[in-house]
Amino acid sequence: MSELSSRAVLERLVSFATVSRDPNLELIAFVQQYLADHGVESELFHNDERTKANLYATIGPRDKGGIVLSGHTDVVPTDGQAWSVDPFRVTEKNGRLHGRGTADMKGYLAAVLAAVPMLVARKLDMPVHLAFSYDEEVGCLGVRSMLADIQERAHKPRVCLIGEPTGMKPVLGHKGKLAMRCHVKGAACHSAYAPYGVNAIQYAARLINRLEAIGDELTQSQYCDERFDPPFSTVQTGVIKGGRALNIVPAECAFDFEVRSVPGFDANTVAERLQAYAQTELLPKMRKVQADTDIRLEPLNAYPGLATSPDSDAARLLAHLSGSDDFGTVAFGTEGGLFTNAGIPTVVCGPGSMDQGHKPDEFITVEQLQQCDAMLARLAQHLSEGASR
Repeated sequence: MSELSSRAVLERLVSFATVSRDPNLELIAFVQQYLADHGVESELFHNDERTKANLYATIGPRDKGGIVLSGHTDVVPTDGQAWSVDPFRVTEKNGRLHGRGTADMKGYLAAVLAAVPMLVARKLDMPVHLAFSYDEEVGCLGVRSMLADIQERAHKPRVCLIGEPTGMKPVLGHKGKLAMRCHVKGAACHSAYAPYGVNAIQYAARLINRLEAIGDELTQSQYCDERFDPPFSTVQTGVIKGGRALNIVPAECAFDFEVRSVPGFDANTVAERLQAYAQTELLPKMRKVQADTDIRLEPLNAYPGLATSPDSDAARLLAHLSGSDDFGTVAFGTEGGLFTNAGIPTVVCGPGSMDQGHKPDEFITVEQLQQCDAMLARLAQHLSEGASR
């Protein structure tokens, strides 16, 4: 098979509309065949419905740890966004390659795949593993089954490089996330007799106000980590649903909230404080009116933060590959904490900027893609020279 440039591979990857709610198997089949054409075997880890899959492949010796190049194949929806170009076709304008996922994060995947012929030809001393996941955008869900398998292998990778868009700047940390849904069960009645019912929306509002107060507390200096922007854990409510009609006291209300936590802060304490407030202050009042009223918290998803030491081997490797030891952090999450918890030290560096991710007319610059190509060429050289030194 003839070699493809990262630009050409990106065009193919963007053409697969791998929105998280939809299957990614067509993209995975393309990647699997592409690798096979270059003599690289791969394995798949499917979801229960077998509509999506992670892909894992190894280039080089299988009796050593090596480095993982990891990224997610899913993208966020384009619904309701005003695109000036076809989001699932790469369009170049003034050195920018527009299309859904170009920045987040098919640009990196394209550069990795374009580097495969070079990696195969190098006959590496240390292996390169490719780990492409699904459902990262909805809570880093898909990668977990693949990681469970990887961490049981005799020769577990020594480092993971996740190519989320950092403008090719080396990143060692990001916040964790906890997402919860709060269900409030009230008691309905005619609105003319509102005091005889339990208004679920109004009690939900009290809970949301308490979350805001907790979030305000977390801005205090003792909870801050100045490496991050903002430098504290954040709490916000993003979705609320409740009520049937204005003249009915609502019996049901639910809202979703999230905590974005700096390393060292346990996001579960926010949920615990909210539950304690519900138990001690709200539920007694609600149950005076009707005994079966309730407030219940439901976990939606969570992933850990990332805090790789700047003195670690992983950080030193990233400094070598990126050409900089000016390590930073990002506010958005990645699968990095999950890799780290699986015993694989993780760093983040990739082309593009999250300033463009998730937006209409998302783009990556040609220059950034070329810089990623150069970083992967340095990696190939490094592993050929003997990364075990």
